Order: sequence, then structure tokens, then C-alpha cells
Amino acid sequence: MNRNELNPDRSPQAAFGAHLRNSREARGWKQADLATRMSYSSSHISSVENGNKHPTLRFSRSADQVFGLVGTADSFERRYREIRHGSLLEGFPEYVGYEGRAIEIRLYNIGIIPGLLQTPEYAQVLTESAVQRRIITPEQAAERLSVLAERQAALERELPPTVLVVMDESCIRRWVGGTAVMGAQLARLVELAEQPNIVLQVAPFGIGERRTFNLPVNLLTMADLTMVAYAESQAQGYLDRERATVLPMLSAYHQLQAEALSQAQTVAMVNQLRKGTP
Repeated sequence: MNRNELNPDRSPQAAFGAHLRNSREARGWKQADLATRMSYSSSHISSVENGNKHPTLRFSRSADQVFGLVGTADSFERRYREIRHGSLLEGFPEYVGYEGRAIEIRLYNIGIIPGLLQTPEYAQVLTESAVQRRIITPEQAAERLSVLAERQAALERELPPTVLVVMDESCIRRWVGGTAVMGAQLARLVELAEQPNIVLQVAPFGIGERRTFNLPVNLLTMADLTMVAYAESQAQGYLDRERATVLPMLSAYHQLQAEALSQAQTVAMVNQLRKGTP
């Protein structure tokens, strides 16, 4: 059988295929051997290796299982997310992978309702605005909405994570998409606050200098109780797994929760906004 030369620099998809071939050949396996182990056809393996077929999340996770790469920096799932989420900030695709496996999620946002809590209409207004400002393309906007839908779906898995959310008051007072869109978004927040695995709090403007974060922060607790932090600026995201830097962020989050409104007070504020305009 002819062996095509691969150029991993051609595209992320080509790099994925080359990595798959190199991993397979390093173990002395033929495509049929790998196909059997992954429960795919030999032709499917060949198409992915040659960059003719896009890898899927299921395919990537199956490859990680076969090659013993689950959760590693060199995993196929990580490469898959780099392909699929090319329009997202650096560090965010990797964060999404952790978020989908976390048992506890802590969020803090400024100015915008956190993505996990957004209605589709609210999220679409934000992406359409970014397209109009030529920050992203329509295709990238569609990709962002697709990724968001996948993230939100993970909250409905059989054993959903505990989600602790603190929003700066600006998140609910910044009117996005007009009265209809914002009204539905505020109603959604009230619904989410009723779920047993979600705690929703607003950090009011009145706490002033006692606000412990000046940028959005995401903190994840994994099943093995390790923690991952993710923070982003306007142009870049940063994933941190170092205990020495993550634990102080957790402490700051606890301090912020102590200054924030209770969930009952938060729901009351949201309901008051639903009755009028900002």
C-alpha cells in the first residue's frame, strides 16, 4: 500500500493526522490494527491520517484511550479542540475540556452574564455585535455559539457539577439586546437560581474597593480535587494549574462571596429589574 507523505504544518487538521500516524507506527500497528482498537473502519483511520476527514470529539477521545493519552498535554482531544476552536482566545479550548469534567465550577464576571448562564438570544446578540465590529467572522460567531451550547449541555449531565456564580452588578444592569432579550435573560437567571446545584450571587457596586477581582475569573475543582484557574483579558486567556497561584485565587473568591448579596437578595434584585428598565 502506498504511504502518502504528510505535511503537519499545512493545517491543524493535518498535524492531527500526522500525530495519529506517528503514534500508530511507533507501536508497530497497521491502520487495521488501530481501527479494531478504536472501533472504526480502516478507511476512516486513513482519511483522518491524511487530513481528508475532520476528527470528531468521539474519535479523539477513543484515540486517547487507545494510546494512553487521556488528560495529557499531548492528547488528541486537546488537538481536536485546537482545530475546532481556532476562533477562541488562547487557553480557552483547553479550559473547556477541563470544565466539561469539573465537579465544581466557580465563576466571576464583569459586564456580561457568564456564558454558562446565557440564553441563546443573549449570546447571539453578543456574537452578532462582534461580527459587526469585525472582531470575528460570521463563521467564527457560529462556532462560538456552538461551543457555548456544548458547554451548557454539560451542566445537564447525570451528575452535574456544582456551579457557584458571582456576577458584578454591571452584568445585570447592562442592557443587552433590548427589553425582550434582556427580560428573558433575567428570567433565566431566576430559573437557574432555583436549581439545587447552582448558587447565584451579585457583587453590588457598593462593595467598592472590597471587590477582589478586576477581571473575569473561572475556578474549577476536578474529581481528584485538583484545581484549575482560567482568567482572560480582552485579547488573551490564561490557564493556570499551579497550586501556589490557584489557591490564593480561591481565597479571594471566598472573600468576594462574603461581600456579595445572598442568593435570595440577588433574585430579588433581578426580579426588580425585570419589572422595569435599567
